[in-house]
Amino acid sequence: MIEIRRINPADPLYAQETDLRERVLLRGAGFDFATFREEYPYEDEAEHFVALTVDSHAGNPVERVLGTALLIPNHPHDGYGKVTQVAVDPQRQGEGIGRRLMVTIESRAFGELGLSEVYCHAQNSAMDFYKRVGWLVDGDEFVEAGIPHHRMFIKTPQPEHAD
Repeated sequence: MIEIRRINPADPLYAQETDLRERVLLRGAGFDFATFREEYPYEDEAEHFVALTVDSHAGNPVERVLGTALLIPNHPHDGYGKVTQVAVDPQRQGEGIGRRLMVTIESRAFGELGLSEVYCHAQNSAMDFYKRVGWLVDGDEFVEAGIPHHRMFIKTPQPEHAD
């Protein structure tokens, strides 16, 4: 069973989270985690979400991080949030883990924090994923960390009006 949990850098799962991000996202862009942290100094202000499973080895439960995503509330200004560093273990992609992370982040952003829009800089290779979860493309392609991206976003759901 997959559990989605919000953690912070003091959590014991943080090392697994950063390792996954480094393996899946950062190395391909020429970063290790230490260099990334220096160049993108939002690590401590971001809300960290992990998808995890619990394996039992000889009766001892071991939590294993399978996916991660970060939400930076009120970025770049009040009412907006930025999603970044979305990664799922390549062996577990296609199982709905990324979708569950995004649903959790959207619930947090819109339902709990009251944000009006959440956006991300999606690598072109990830755009179809974001489209499948209801996000829209905003603007032209740009290059970030040497990789082509598009800005994508989703706005707070509007209540349906009864006619």
